[in-house]
Amino acid sequence: MLAPGATSSTLPSATRSDVRRVLAILVVLAAVVGVGRVRADDLISREEALKLAFPGATIVSTTVFLADAQQARAAKLAGEALPSPLVARYVARVDGRVVGRAYVDTHVVRTKRESLLISLDASGRVRRIDVTAFLEPPEYQAPSRWLEQYHDRSLGPELSLQRGIRVITGATLTAIATNAAIRRVLAIDQVLEPAAEK
Repeated sequence: MLAPGATSSTLPSATRSDVRRVLAILVVLAAVVGVGRVRADDLISREEALKLAFPGATIVSTTVFLADAQQARAAKLAGEALPSPLVARYVARVDGRVVGRAYVDTHVVRTKRESLLISLDASGRVRRIDVTAFLEPPEYQAPSRWLEQYHDRSLGPELSLQRGIRVITGATLTAIATNAAIRRVLAIDQVLEPAAEK
């Protein structure tokens, strides 16, 4: 509290520097919390993503354990080994007809994990990609606009970075991990749904 007749400019210098320090800390905290909020809003739950990918559909969650031969075939199609034979997938139906499938792929980007929900149409082409978890620094998360370039794509040689897929400036490891995840999911889907192959 100021003494009668005192102004803030007559406060002792230690008090002024304390006030500046507190204000600086508050500004930094506000910036950090603000950035965290913006990036957290970019994430979507699996349930929300499934509703957006397959509006009006009945969605059934299944877990598939790939046999050795299926895992080897999927790895060959994807161009890399699969991390696990266990596959989390969702099958979407409207009036009893399959309208699409979605797969969860959780992987390490640099040192921390990212989870993607990759939704496919009935023919096995990418319908939508949603980031449901991203534990790396938020500035490395793939923007939704970048993910949109995968829309309506199927597995093939053009589904590669610097071929049919642009890289992300400043987030190369995210681009590599995301592209590998999408290739894995498309390969697994071809193995599980051979009729969907094109």
